[in-house]
Amino acid sequence: MPAFGERSQKNLDTCHHQLQLVANEVILHVDFSVIEGHRSLERQKKLFDEGRSKIDGISQQGKHNPDPSEAFDLLPYPAMLNGVNVWEDRDRFLLFAGFMKGIATSMGIKLRLGADWDGDFSTADQTFHDLPHFEILL
Repeated sequence: MPAFGERSQKNLDTCHHQLQLVANEVILHVDFSVIEGHRSLERQKKLFDEGRSKIDGISQQGKHNPDPSEAFDLLPYPAMLNGVNVWEDRDRFLLFAGFMKGIATSMGIKLRLGADWDGDFSTADQTFHDLPHFEILL
């Protein structure tokens, strides 16, 4: 059975308890890593400057910035599957996102996905794809 490693658990511990509930249920079925939970404003600005976030950390804060974090970034495992690196495997991220969303919904927890910001179950209408990103709707 999959289990969180030390780094994943440390990152998950920085997240809202409802995100922790969902992650702890999903890890029973699918292996993944929590690559980021809470994010400092300095790191937020750096990611914005690199074009990896739409939130600058100065004039606006993102869901990763509160403590506890209202968002986390997740990476399906294994990192290589059938010779394809997970970062190059959009379909794998989308399948994982659907599984996450389904588990969360079954628990009565609402998530917004970085693959489907408007929640219409279409990824084709998104202008910014953040496939590892999941945030709680409070």
